[in-house]
Amino acid sequence: MTTTELLLDAPDPHHPTTDRYRLSLAADSGDVQAARRLRDEVFSAEFGAITPGPDGVDADDFDDLCDHLIVWHRSDRNDPGHDADRLDAGGAIGSRRGQAVATYRLLPPHSNDSTPLASGLYAAGEFDVTPLEGLLDSCVEAGRSCVHADHRGGTAVSLLWGGIARYMHLSGYRYLVGCASVALDDGGGNAAAFGDLAMARHAAPEKYHCRPYRPFDPTGIERPARATIPPLLKGYLRLGAVVCGPAALDPEFGTADFLVLLDLERADQRYLRFFLGSAAGR
Repeated sequence: MTTTELLLDAPDPHHPTTDRYRLSLAADSGDVQAARRLRDEVFSAEFGAITPGPDGVDADDFDDLCDHLIVWHRSDRNDPGHDADRLDAGGAIGSRRGQAVATYRLLPPHSNDSTPLASGLYAAGEFDVTPLEGLLDSCVEAGRSCVHADHRGGTAVSLLWGGIARYMHLSGYRYLVGCASVALDDGGGNAAAFGDLAMARHAAPEKYHCRPYRPFDPTGIERPARATIPPLLKGYLRLGAVVCGPAALDPEFGTADFLVLLDLERADQRYLRFFLGSAAGR
């Protein structure tokens, strides 16, 4: 991608953006480092996950292959003249752009030189993704998503989805695939309930079902009356994404991970236009 600024033209009317929020692709190593530190803060410090990388940083080999979508927030505490990444007084990850409060990394197919392509996906560590091989030359993999605890009210998530929609629109790729996580801190009931819902209403065609190497087993788990769907996963479903079979268990993160596939040509055009804003007519 050559365009780093991906400002959202059509903000969520219930959570309108202000000039305090800005969406961009990482433009340099400092931006990527801010995303890595945010990931560590959310995954490790907040949720206790075991993450790769040195202390304070969640980093792996995929980072250098990916485009990093970042939502920045500027408050009165942010110093616009400070060019180096830093920890602000509240411990949040900041830079000259402000504080990194949400991120999603995107692996475009031109950055995947593996043969077969399926073996070069991050999701290949959890699933046998070879059933998707025929789609992967036009498929972006999304992953390592997180939102800072103080910014989960809606704006940051809407901006992330707006950025993903713009990225797909500008790049011309048709498919989006990624692992979407459901926490198991309730004993697995919510993940089991969502798994039931996914297979009943959002299942991918059987030919696209991908076997998890370490399945999440919902047998005997008591379900709540209604599944609570995490915001990022809800965004996938609103756009018309399908779930590629049963979930994988991720013991390091304490989650059940569902492999989700979105076909932009079959996406809900109303939501797609909402996230694209004025770019939809370009």
